[in-house]
Amino acid sequence: MTAKCILVIDNEHYIQEVVQIALETIKHWQVVTASSGAEGLLKAEQAQPDVILLDVMMPDMDGATTYQKLQANPHTQQIPVLLLTAKVQTVDQNRYKELGVLATIPKPFDPLQLPNQIADVLGWQL
Repeated sequence: MTAKCILVIDNEHYIQEVVQIALETIKHWQVVTASSGAEGLLKAEQAQPDVILLDVMMPDMDGATTYQKLQANPHTQQIPVLLLTAKVQTVDQNRYKELGVLATIPKPFDPLQLPNQIADVLGWQL
């Protein structure tokens, strides 16, 4: 089985590092990181990851806008997107579902459980 490629779009570098270390160490998945929505859009098109982990609260272009731009691009619209966010109120969850986001992983998350959470949502056999 080939290693999965995960794109992490989050403006907080320590979140990128924690996710990268967890996914690379536990599952040996390849991790690509982006620090902004704009950078994430470019990297998504270039890397064609198996999934995108997207932060909601980012300066300049927030996660919802980034998600909409990913969906509008024929080269990235088929890539599943999971939100990493501290905004997990029911109203927020409903908004994410209306956008078409596959699932939300609440922050703070357990780095040791993160690979399994991702695999469970996407139906990946581990």
